[in-house]
Amino acid sequence: MSTAIPAYRNLLRAARLAFQGDGPTLAAARSSIRKGFLANATLEPSSPEYPAAVTHAEEVAKILRENVVQGKKEGDIYKLRIHEDTERGDNDTVKFAGQTLGTGGAKCCSS
Repeated sequence: MSTAIPAYRNLLRAARLAFQGDGPTLAAARSSIRKGFLANATLEPSSPEYPAAVTHAEEVAKILRENVVQGKKEGDIYKLRIHEDTERGDNDTVKFAGQTLGTGGAKCCSS
């Protein structure tokens, strides 16, 4: 069995999870996924581009599943739809924002 079919299904499931309750965005995501796979439909499993295309689909599915959170404004606040697959960090990297990045004392974009 081709590895592209499970990657395609996984990507569709991830989009459904990420965009649940938002019909237009889900339809656009499905259309984009379909177009992307159709564009690569002529790739043979033995071609060098094939594994890269499958890996790309798997990585996009992982990002959709773990890092995309939808918010809905209810009054003056936003309600986030966080699900069991949503990655939850501890914000340790945020504490270091604005500090030097090992560039000899200069900030990253300084000349």
